[in-house]
Amino acid sequence: MSLLTPIALLGGLLAIPIILLYMLRLRRREVVVSSTFLWQQIVRDNEANTPWQRLRRNLLLLLQLIILALIVLALARPFITVPAVSTGKIELLLDASASMQATDMTDGSSRFEAAKRQALGIVDTMGQNDAMTIIRVADVPEVIAASTSDPIVLRAAINGATASDAEADWVGAITLASADAINVSDFNMIVISDGGLGDASGLPGVPGTVEYIPIGQSNDNLAITALATRALPGQPPQLFAQVTNYGSQDTPVIFDLRVDGELYKAERYVVAAGSSLPVVSATLPDSFTVLQAGLTTPSDSQIPDYLAVDNTAWTISSGNSNRRALLMTENNRFLEQVLRSVPTIEAFKGDTTRPLPADPYDLYILDGWLPPDGLLPDGDLLIIDPPSSTAFFTVGSEVEPSGAINVQPNDPRTTFVDFADVNILKFNTLSGVDWAEPLVTLNGEPLLLAGEQDGRQIAILTFDIHDSDLPLQITWPILMSNLLEWFTPSSIISVPNGLQVGDSLPIRPPFDATNVRVTLPDGITRDLPIERETIVFADTQAAGVYTVDILKAGEAIQSAPFAVNIFAANESNITPQPTISLNGSTISAATRDEVGQQEFWPWVAALALAILMIEWLVYQRRMHTRTLFQPIFRQPAQGVAR
Repeated sequence: MSLLTPIALLGGLLAIPIILLYMLRLRRREVVVSSTFLWQQIVRDNEANTPWQRLRRNLLLLLQLIILALIVLALARPFITVPAVSTGKIELLLDASASMQATDMTDGSSRFEAAKRQALGIVDTMGQNDAMTIIRVADVPEVIAASTSDPIVLRAAINGATASDAEADWVGAITLASADAINVSDFNMIVISDGGLGDASGLPGVPGTVEYIPIGQSNDNLAITALATRALPGQPPQLFAQVTNYGSQDTPVIFDLRVDGELYKAERYVVAAGSSLPVVSATLPDSFTVLQAGLTTPSDSQIPDYLAVDNTAWTISSGNSNRRALLMTENNRFLEQVLRSVPTIEAFKGDTTRPLPADPYDLYILDGWLPPDGLLPDGDLLIIDPPSSTAFFTVGSEVEPSGAINVQPNDPRTTFVDFADVNILKFNTLSGVDWAEPLVTLNGEPLLLAGEQDGRQIAILTFDIHDSDLPLQITWPILMSNLLEWFTPSSIISVPNGLQVGDSLPIRPPFDATNVRVTLPDGITRDLPIERETIVFADTQAAGVYTVDILKAGEAIQSAPFAVNIFAANESNITPQPTISLNGSTISAATRDEVGQQEFWPWVAALALAILMIEWLVYQRRMHTRTLFQPIFRQPAQGVAR
């Protein structure tokens, strides 16, 4: 045994004043007794009257000296020399990927808990001159403890680490760790993981020595590796799922479906070892929002499924996002071509010689035509070259343009719209349109304006497009695309194939939104300020169903769910790897070839605390005994003893 701070042994000199306190003359308490004859050792009173007395055997003194010795020994930081994995400048990479949640360890704990125990063991064998950096390796590598020799800081970082549902970014983690090797001669990297490093195996020039501590014992795992739905026109939705058995035994499983939280059906399958089983269903309900698939091990099965996080998957119904548009025009091929090119618009052409159809439409495009009764339909409106006034505007005189055309900048409806080369023969002036914003103007008069009135979105083009060369310009399809997207906003999120844990999600809020709120699967919300046209949400660290709410003045005006799944073969395949490939070489399991230091002062301090409690109990017991017998000596009161 050796000591890191031997100077602390000088604290043992405190034993001298403790012993002297027991040799000093004791201060007697006055006690009323029946007779001084009962005191047999009167000579002790004579000894107490002297400044010093002979030291006698005393249990309290012995316990106090032992406590002092243990405290001094703990302050001296005793240690023994033990084998260690590594010394010097240590970069510890702690695998926190989804596979580390597997519970195949002998004691029933997860791989991540076993990895943390290994990491704590390395901290316990660090030498006085060693320093360690701990990197938690998940979808984004994170330094949870910067280079330090303080075991308290390192242990707190390890104990506070958690496993994720994502794949590990080993390329980023090893690159981050290697950056600390600059100007360091004794650099060592320790990888605590359960498997291969993927793309990181080809990294060149990894500095220093790399040690690998493998974790895991079994490969038994079933996972949902695919889940999707589709709906063909005129047919009910269909489901496609895939269940993969990564183990070495044929495994029974119960596959269940939940539609909007309600159990829809459950079926039993047997998945062959090392293969995938497709599950196809054509009997889904006609309409649903969230479909959840799950795997359950039958009660009569003896084959375990050690990783539970990949047993559940979600998908969101694509639904019918098309909006119905009615085009009222006599003959405008330019409009018809534009509407046919927009996939989110289901366009119909009406007869201008007859009243509007009774069926409701989401968008009405009125080209040089208005209802004979002057009553505009209850829906969004795109009015081109209005022939007469309505309750929303008054048509004025016809004007022949002269001068430059101005386009409102920084407006989504006029993005990439350029009227510099557009020629217009004539247009109509409008009044009573304070509710609308002019987007394109000429000499202060609007050529295009848009706004909201009575819950409708209304845009007005004040000229006949046949009286211009606008349809022949590239800005025509751009302008119509912007307007139709304003009328029929594309989905605020676009995830055609779903998201994996750790992926980023682009969110495109409408121009009038004031805030975006995302609700995580655990119910926690994240508020995102709108600072640009597209917001990127990256906090997809857990599998489940998220919800995006578009807010305007605190009220939700749009809402859309999206699903995040694992679907990562590298994580669901939990087969532990005895070696890893890195820097062009194969690295086997680490051995303890270095010499470390195992301190045991915490145990010494704990023993001192235990003896201190014993000393307190002995003292209290003595005081209790004196108090118990004191009333006996007080009857009758014949004298006073000191």
